[in-house]
Amino acid sequence: MQHYPEAFSKDKVGKWIQWNIDNYNKYNHGLWAVILKGGENFIGDRGITMQIIEKETVPELGFHIIKDYWNKGYATEAALACKEYAFRVLNYPKLFSYTTVQNIPSQRVAEKIGMQKYKVFEKNGEKQIAQVAVNTLNQ
Repeated sequence: MQHYPEAFSKDKVGKWIQWNIDNYNKYNHGLWAVILKGGENFIGDRGITMQIIEKETVPELGFHIIKDYWNKGYATEAALACKEYAFRVLNYPKLFSYTTVQNIPSQRVAEKIGMQKYKVFEKNGEKQIAQVAVNTLNQ
């Protein structure tokens, strides 16, 4: 992935998988496969995980799309589906997304689904930008 600092080691992959399992066990949601309609082609993942943004645990929209499928609208389509699920099914009042400040494509995906800049913060020694969408369904 372009905006990950390095490939995960075998140990880190195991911890990441366990973290995802723990998210499902605790919150009943996590990451889901992105598969092309009408086929079996896995092109990435997307979903809602609980993340910490400056000491606050929040529902966060995440997505990872294989490079061959970038710029085809799949990330936006998947992100919008997650946003709708977060608001309609999970009834979260807000949904967040964050990425490195250099990851302009992911920031644009968040903007396309109605997210707005929330704050810039530091995580693991790197500047991140957080974006947020507010659930207006119950207003």
